[in-house]
Amino acid sequence: MQTKRICLDQAATSFPKPPVVAEAVLNYMTSNGSNVSRSSYKSAYEAEDTVLETRELLCTLFGWDDPACVIFTSGVTASLNWLIKGLPGDHVLVSSMEHNAVMRPLVQLQKSGVTFDRIPADENGQMDLSSLPGLVRDNTKALICTHASNVNGAVNPLERLGSFCKEQGLTFIVDTAQSAGRCPIDMKALSIDCLAFTGHKGLLGPQGTGGFIIRREPAEKMEPLMAGGTGSFSHTELIPEALPDRFEPGTPNLPGIFGLNAALKWILETGCGNIYAKEKALYDRLKEGLEATDGIRIIGCPEGDGRGMAPMPVLSVTTPGRDAALVSALLDEQASVQTRVGLHCAPSAHRTLGTFPEGTLRFSPGYFTAGEEIDICVEALQNVLKQIPLGI
Repeated sequence: MQTKRICLDQAATSFPKPPVVAEAVLNYMTSNGSNVSRSSYKSAYEAEDTVLETRELLCTLFGWDDPACVIFTSGVTASLNWLIKGLPGDHVLVSSMEHNAVMRPLVQLQKSGVTFDRIPADENGQMDLSSLPGLVRDNTKALICTHASNVNGAVNPLERLGSFCKEQGLTFIVDTAQSAGRCPIDMKALSIDCLAFTGHKGLLGPQGTGGFIIRREPAEKMEPLMAGGTGSFSHTELIPEALPDRFEPGTPNLPGIFGLNAALKWILETGCGNIYAKEKALYDRLKEGLEATDGIRIIGCPEGDGRGMAPMPVLSVTTPGRDAALVSALLDEQASVQTRVGLHCAPSAHRTLGTFPEGTLRFSPGYFTAGEEIDICVEALQNVLKQIPLGI
C-alpha cells in the first residue's frame, strides 16, 4: 500500500516548500524577533532590511522598479479586497472564470451601486476577446481578471487585456494566485496597474503572506480599508500619504515575510522558466494518464493564452455516475493521493465550464512532485473507479 503523501492539491497550497523557507521562519523566530519601523536597535534594522529586500525581490519577479509600491497583506484575498473596495469604480469588467476572492467583494459592493459584467469564455475557459468592446460603458473604471484559473489552469491573455485597458483608460487589476512563481509576469510590459499575489502557492512561501503591487497613480486614488499605527508620521492622527505605510497599518507578518524572502530567492535562482517546464511535463504526464482512464471526463482542456503561455498545471475531471467526493476520499485512503473535490470557491468558473453545481475532482502537481507519483495517482484512480459501482 502506498504510504508516502502525494500532494496533488498544489493549487490550494504548495507542499513541500523549499527547506530554506522553514529555516528562514525559524531563524526569525529564534534569532531576531524584532518589529519593524518602530525601534532603533540592530535586530530591528536587520528585520527592516529583510522586509525591504523582499519588496525588491518581488519587484524583480514582477517587472516593477519601485519597492515602495509593494504592499504586504495576509494573502491574495485580502489584496483583492483592498484593490476592489479601495479604488473607485461604478462599473467593472471581470472574466467569467473568477474566484470568489474577486466575485464576493464585487457582489458585496452591488449594495452601494457598483455593477459588473462578466467577459464570456468558451467551454475550455478561454476568454472571448471579441466581446470586450461591447461591454465597456461610459462609467466602466476597471477590468479585473485572474491570470490563470484555479479550476482547469486556463490562462487569460494579459498582454492583449492590458493593451485594451490602456486604450480604454481602464485600471487593470490582475490576480496571480495560480501563476506567480510559475511563469514570467512583467507588470510594465503587460500594462498591469495593480497585481495581487499570494505567498503560499506558486511562490512557495508560508501561508498568511501575500500582497499587491500598485502603480503610483491608482495608489493616490485608493482609499485605505484599514488604519492604525505604522511607526511612521506618529505626530499625526491622519493616515500617512507615503507608500507603503499608507496601506500597511499594524505589525506585518514578519515570520511569514522572512520565509517568503527565502522562497523568492530560491525561485529566482531556480528560474520561473525551469519551474514551469518541470510542472508542465508533470501536467502532460498526468493528462496523458487521465485520457487513458475510463470512467472520467476531463473538463476544459485549454490550449493556452495564444501567445506561447500554456495552461497552468491544474486538471479537473468529473466522474459520471460516481460520487467524485468518494473517489477523492478513496484516493487518499488507499494511496495517500491528496486531491480537491467540489466547486473550488469558483462557481462562476464552473458555470462557464458546465460543471455547476456538482463541481469537479481536481489534480494539481507542483515542482516537487515526482514523475512516478503521477503514475501512482493514475493507477490508484483507475483502481478506485473499478471499486465504485455506477450510481454511487
